[in-house]
Amino acid sequence: MEPLSPGVVLVTNQKVYLPLLEKKKVELHIKREDLIHPQISGNKYRKLKYNLLKAKKLKYDTILTFGGAFSNHIAATAYAGKVNGMKTVGVIRGEELEGSWTSNPTLSAANKQGMKFKFVSRTDYRKKGTKAFFDNLKAEFGNFYRVPEGGTNKLAVKGCEEILTPKDSEFDIICCAVGTGGTLAGIINSATPNQRVIGFPALKGDFLKKDICKFVENGNWDLCTDYHFGGYARVDELLISFINEMNQNLEIPLDPVYTGKMIYGILDMITNDYFKPNTKILAIHTGGLQGIAGMNLYLKSKNLPIIDI
Repeated sequence: MEPLSPGVVLVTNQKVYLPLLEKKKVELHIKREDLIHPQISGNKYRKLKYNLLKAKKLKYDTILTFGGAFSNHIAATAYAGKVNGMKTVGVIRGEELEGSWTSNPTLSAANKQGMKFKFVSRTDYRKKGTKAFFDNLKAEFGNFYRVPEGGTNKLAVKGCEEILTPKDSEFDIICCAVGTGGTLAGIINSATPNQRVIGFPALKGDFLKKDICKFVENGNWDLCTDYHFGGYARVDELLISFINEMNQNLEIPLDPVYTGKMIYGILDMITNDYFKPNTKILAIHTGGLQGIAGMNLYLKSKNLPIIDI
């Protein structure tokens, strides 16, 4: 996957215009990484870039990776593998999906790109880092290039270091949603010394700090753990309403797992005067919009409002 392969566009920073921002004298811009590619959007493109280049250099013809039912990483890997002429295998958390994956928007789309699936129980999935688990996969699928769940490794961090450009040095604060921490690590590494990087975890707790520290040396960052809305992939009517309003009023589509929670958090922090007047904030839109279709299936099953797409 080349840096600017067909379908890739140059990312722009979109300024947000809201009365709140004018009142508090704070600027908010969103780097639209979701527009980088129609299928491999945002941080998934960045994370896969150097991993695929290495896999091809080492003559692997198969990429194997891991994820859940609506994983952005699974969807992106399937498409990236196809356009690079490589086979893909997805080890999927939840054996109950084996008989119903065709009705899952993410998995059915990945399968159309040629991805094969191996469904495992949640208990077995937690063993995915063990040698025995790896050996069983190798016996079943042969030699493959392994990409971790969420895509985070040193090469992924290297790719995410390219998110910020020299022009972005004008911003005081850089904000990013956090899943496995690889994207935030890349941003921390490329931020200037006078910038502060804030990560908004989609999961409860601050245990990600240890993982992020494996890839960074700079101390100009922290995690804001107040806006997970109950945990990973948890949503409520307030968040759904906020996401729909952002799309309808500002034409900024957000996903409910990552970017929706981050932007909500930033605006809430601005409301409560967390940032000084004249602060310039850059929020990274990491994509993930493909997961909305799957989330809407869940919301409909609970008789909740759905997300406009």
